[in-house]
Amino acid sequence: MSVSQWKSDGEAMCPHRLVLEHVTSRWGVLVLIQLLDRPYRFSELRRAIGSLGGRGVSEKMLTQTLQTLERDGLVHRDAKPVIPPRVDYSLTGLGREAAEQVSALARWTERRMDDVLGARRAYDEARAVRSRAS
Repeated sequence: MSVSQWKSDGEAMCPHRLVLEHVTSRWGVLVLIQLLDRPYRFSELRRAIGSLGGRGVSEKMLTQTLQTLERDGLVHRDAKPVIPPRVDYSLTGLGREAAEQVSALARWTERRMDDVLGARRAYDEARAVRSRAS
């Protein structure tokens, strides 16, 4: 089975999951949250995502992410016929709705991170005790 055949079969079998993967992907979340503020040019968006910490997004990955989100109807690409070319990216109404949802989830993780870290420590300690007892 070719990759393109698998992709179309995957979309037909579970389109909800595929959209969820696009919206919650590593770069999809950051693109959507960043575009909540305002439209961005490609290079501006790439810098803005890089300033959020961690490794920056490559041009290739940002291009793929934007194309995927555009195909899903979440991002609007506005290419202006000027020299040099100017392309702006913004959220559609559907994209704004999705971005607000993932933004709320991101805020929740910030608020609850201490609880998550505590749960991880408790889990790891309990596993260590069980493995020593074995």
